[in-house]
Amino acid sequence: MHLTSIRLHPEKYPTTEQYPFSLALFQQTVEIPLTTPVTLLVGENGTGKSTLLEALARKCGIHIWQDGSGRSRHRPNPYEQYLHHFMSIEWTNGRVPGSFFGSDIFQDFVAALEEWAVADPGQLKYFGGESLQSKSHGQSLMAYFTSRYQIEGLYLLDEPETALSPGTQLQLLKLIHQTSKAGHAQFIMATHSPILLACPGASIYSFDHSPVSSIPCEKTEHYRVYREFMADPERFLAELDG
Repeated sequence: MHLTSIRLHPEKYPTTEQYPFSLALFQQTVEIPLTTPVTLLVGENGTGKSTLLEALARKCGIHIWQDGSGRSRHRPNPYEQYLHHFMSIEWTNGRVPGSFFGSDIFQDFVAALEEWAVADPGQLKYFGGESLQSKSHGQSLMAYFTSRYQIEGLYLLDEPETALSPGTQLQLLKLIHQTSKAGHAQFIMATHSPILLACPGASIYSFDHSPVSSIPCEKTEHYRVYREFMADPERFLAELDG
């Protein structure tokens, strides 16, 4: 365990009118204990999982790859990336390195790695020895995960299942479980995948409740929907025309 606690300080927020400070969940949650090597964040879209992960990355000094496009916004939000200023964290034995994975920015990293490899092909040995651009998206993800997670550190993942087949999700689940058991890596992951939510021994926090609360895998909405659909798909399909 590298990181043992995430604390929010709602009393110091600069506003409660703009995102993310406008979310009741961030106003009412004070602490998220990290008591297991794998912590999973689950909840509907827009509940704040990704925002918390990105804020945690900034607080931990972990780089978040950006595409550098500088897209303009119709209504810019000056507070959008400020949550980490009102967050405190507790390390066990001091800060460790790590990485932030987001499926929407992974290709930016792949493109940068390709440019580095032009000047120094040896860079590719850290990711399986081949260009990640020569692989399918799912294969490149697993090559990255398999290589990166052998290194001691704190690993933040934002919905890694997005481009992974169910079989590849099982590969990722096995990798995370075995790596975390080895004792050198800690994972905090936001996911909608019932497969990843089934990680043995993981702590699961629901962002569908305010404040954030611990929940077993079987009680998550994601697990329930998949279980009910697989048990009686005809009922759900019949409702499509209803």
